[in-house]
Amino acid sequence: MKGLYCKLGEANELKFIIQETSIAATIGDHQVKVQVKGCSLSPVDIKLCEDLKLQRERVPVGREIAGIVLQVGPKVTFFHPDDEVVGILPLEAEMSGLCDVVLVDEYNLVQKPEKVSWFEAAGAIKDGLRAYTALHTLARVAVGQTLLVLDGASSVGVLTIQLAHYHGVKVLATAISPDDQKFLEQLRPSVGKKIKPRVIGVWDSKVDLVDSCLEETGGLGVDIVIDAGVRLYEEEPEVKKHLPHKHDIISLLAVGGHWVTTEDNLQLDPPDSRALFLKAASISFLNEEVWEASRSRQGRYLRILMKALGPLCS
Repeated sequence: MKGLYCKLGEANELKFIIQETSIAATIGDHQVKVQVKGCSLSPVDIKLCEDLKLQRERVPVGREIAGIVLQVGPKVTFFHPDDEVVGILPLEAEMSGLCDVVLVDEYNLVQKPEKVSWFEAAGAIKDGLRAYTALHTLARVAVGQTLLVLDGASSVGVLTIQLAHYHGVKVLATAISPDDQKFLEQLRPSVGKKIKPRVIGVWDSKVDLVDSCLEETGGLGVDIVIDAGVRLYEEEPEVKKHLPHKHDIISLLAVGGHWVTTEDNLQLDPPDSRALFLKAASISFLNEEVWEASRSRQGRYLRILMKALGPLCS
C-alpha cells in the first residue's frame, strides 16, 4: 500500500512523495490495526520534530485518522474489532495516515461518536484538541468570563467559539476579511446559549481592536485571549499585517486576565512585562503536542479527545 511522506529539499522547502510501505506482520500487545476511512492533512511541523530529536529522512503526512478496528493486540482493553475510532498518530509514527491500514497504540485512539462522519472526525480532532487545551487546560475558562478569539473564522477559531458558548462564555471574535466577518455574523452556535459572537472586523483600518474590546467590556478588558499569532515588531512581513501587535493584546487584557499564545518565539520588552505585572495577568504557550510528553496525563488526553468532538454531535 502507498502512503504520503515529506522531506526537506533545497532551501528548506518541503517535498512530498508517495511511497510504498508495508504493515508489520505481528501486532503488538497494546496495538490496534485500523482500516482508515478518513484522514486529515495538517501542516507538518519539521522544526518541532527537530527540537524533539525526531529527525528522519522522510516524515509521514496525515496524522489525524478515523476508521474501523480490524484487529487488536492481546492486551488491548479499550477496543474490539469493528469499533469505529478516531485519533492522532504520535509524532514518532512511521506510517502515514493515508495508508489503507495503520497500526497504532490503543492509547492514541477514542471511540468515534455515531453522529459524526469519518471526515468530520478526522478533520476536527486536532483542532478540537487545540481548542480544548487552550480553553480548559491553560485558560481555566469559567462561566461569565469574556473571551477574545483572534481569526475566529479559522477551523480552530470556530471550534473554540462553539466550546466557549457551551460553557456560558461571552465571545468576541476577529475577522480578517469581509467574507470571514459575514460567516461569523451568520454563525449560530449549536451548543450552549444560542448567542452569536460579537465580530470585530480588523480587516477595516478604521476599526481599532483595543477600543472595540474595551467598549464591549465596559472598559474592564477581556478575561481570556487566544491568539492566532502576533506581531512582535511594528515592521513585519505583509503576511502578518492582519495580526495584532503584542502590546495591543496586553492593553486589552482585564485584571487577572490570561493570554494563550501560539507564538513560539514571543519576546516581551520590560514595559510589556510591567503592564502584565500591574494587571496580575499571565501568558501560556499553546502546544497541543505536549500531551504525548507525559504518560501520567494519558487518561486526561483521551478524555479531551472525546470531549473535543462534542460540538459536532449537537
